Amino acid sequence: MMKSSSPKLFISAIILCVATLATGQVNAIPDKKPAAETAAAKPYKVLTSGKRITVQSKTEINKIFVWTSTGRRFVEENNVKAASYSFTVTINEKFFYIMLELKDGKRYTEKIGVQ
Repeated sequence: MMKSSSPKLFISAIILCVATLATGQVNAIPDKKPAAETAAAKPYKVLTSGKRITVQSKTEINKIFVWTSTGRRFVEENNVKAASYSFTVTINEKFFYIMLELKDGKRYTEKIGVQ
């Protein structure tokens, strides 16, 4: 009789531990905004047409930097002072990172792709 109750007790303990851990993990995950809300919050747009890239902002752009995935920076403009900035990609890569600083001092970084 003792042998048959031990496995049942052991299985019950495992189920209780798994249920407790699963509940703890759900509560540990912070609430995140959906990706659509985050994307809609940015005050600029990056438009691509082949190798031509245009950044349009609701406010004035102060600085813009563009670099490759290997870290090679090929656009570095510190005094843009305009709501729009365009450039042509002269490097044979498909993905780039863009960092822009707006007039209010906020910086935004984004990965972009070209054809």
